[in-house]
Amino acid sequence: MNLISWIFLFLALAAGAVAFLMSVRAQKAAAEASQAQAKAEADTKAERKRLLEEAEREVQRLRDRGQQEADAFRKEAELKAKEQALQARQEAEKLLSERQKNLEKQEQRLLTKEEGLDKKTQQVDQKTKDLETLTEKRKADLEKLEAQRAEAKELVEAQARRLEEIAGLTREDAKQELTAQLEYAAKMDAAKLVRRIEEEAQEEALKKARWTIGAAIQRVASDVVAEQAVSSVQLPSDDLKGRIIGREGRNIRALEKATGCDLIVDDTPESIVVSSFDPIRREVARQSILKLLADGRIHPARIEEVVEKVKVDMDQHLKEIGEAACIELGFPDVHPKMHKLVGRLNYRTSYGQNVLEHTKEVARIAEYMAGEMGANAKLARRAGLFHDIGKAIDREVEGTHIEIGMQLMQRYGEKEAVIHAMSCHHGDFEPRTVEAMLVTAADALSAARPGARREMLETYVKRLEKLEEIANSYKGVQKSFAMQAGREIRIMVDAGSVNDDQAYWIAKDVSRRIEGEMQYPGQIKVTVMRELRAVEIAR
Repeated sequence: MNLISWIFLFLALAAGAVAFLMSVRAQKAAAEASQAQAKAEADTKAERKRLLEEAEREVQRLRDRGQQEADAFRKEAELKAKEQALQARQEAEKLLSERQKNLEKQEQRLLTKEEGLDKKTQQVDQKTKDLETLTEKRKADLEKLEAQRAEAKELVEAQARRLEEIAGLTREDAKQELTAQLEYAAKMDAAKLVRRIEEEAQEEALKKARWTIGAAIQRVASDVVAEQAVSSVQLPSDDLKGRIIGREGRNIRALEKATGCDLIVDDTPESIVVSSFDPIRREVARQSILKLLADGRIHPARIEEVVEKVKVDMDQHLKEIGEAACIELGFPDVHPKMHKLVGRLNYRTSYGQNVLEHTKEVARIAEYMAGEMGANAKLARRAGLFHDIGKAIDREVEGTHIEIGMQLMQRYGEKEAVIHAMSCHHGDFEPRTVEAMLVTAADALSAARPGARREMLETYVKRLEKLEEIANSYKGVQKSFAMQAGREIRIMVDAGSVNDDQAYWIAKDVSRRIEGEMQYPGQIKVTVMRELRAVEIAR
């Protein structure tokens, strides 16, 4: 073998030795790793066992603690239950004790009532005995009286038979004839006496009354305002109607919603109609439209802003009108809240008559008549001013305008004399003072003077028919005619069946029935005419 072979052999042996050593080292490392893994598994098992033991100990501790808390809670619940049972028992005993006391009181009350009833029964028995004794006594007196009456009756019968023999008439015939004569004579005398008294009174009072009433009306004659439910707003041009309506009707809907009025935009040139039965709302809508037209900015937000501002201005305007009216009539001491109510009357009408002007007119008429009669003129004037104050809010509050007015005046400190004087002007209350009667008369005069008011056609026709119906219901009436717009009725009677005195009584009865059954402004004159016509035909 040469050197190279030995070298290669040595190298192979060296490589084998190295490989052997590496193999031995790898086995050793694997053995150490196996031992380390085994040790780690043992440690893990030991740790797991330790954790399980600690968990079991914690569970046992928590179980013991829960058991202790449950026992404590159970004991506490038992204690509360015992306390509630004790409290309920105490309340039951208290309630039972109170009921027992009430029963004892009721028993005592019943015993007292029973004793009272026993005493009353004894009294009733005693009174019954006394009554029986008195009855027996009265019975004896009655028998005695009946005997005397029978004796007197026999005497009267004897005298009556004697009178019948002398007069030649039976007793019943004489009685009927005498009664009829007395009744007729008394009725005719009464009619003549009443006519004479009324004629004398009229002669004395007619001139004075006419002069006083005529002078009062002349002093306060005022214009007439027609009652209506619409107002007209004039536009500078028809082009503004489109702006009032707005895109898809937004502006007009906003106006109607804010004011509570209906706006009518029709073919009438340069005009918009505002419709509402509330005159103040109508006026607010009218002024709002005018302000919007003057401003030029017309849209829903601006409309709401302007309407609210106009409402505030209207409240102030009403207050100023009422204050001016009160000062005009000499009453600066009126409550401030009454000023607005008086001002609202300026926008209220009754049968076409402005209510504020009507109240001022009534105040002046009542004052003038009170001055002529020597009554309290200031009281009459104040009651006349406030007699229709309830109409300011009668559409918002339930009740008649008299009841509402009385409540308002009491609330704002008016005197009882003024309240009484205004409360009687429609006959709801009986007048106790001269001023109350004068306010009633002044109200009737202001409403009934020519041109003051207008009525609905239906109401007017019904009143005429009712007048003629009342007149035609009397025996002997041939025809009746309602004249002068229902302020006079003329009745034609049969001269053969109705004499002059009976015609006078028919006029009195018709006037009383009209007063009791009808409602009307002013007065109605009843005239009964009796005409005798003798007709004969020459053949």
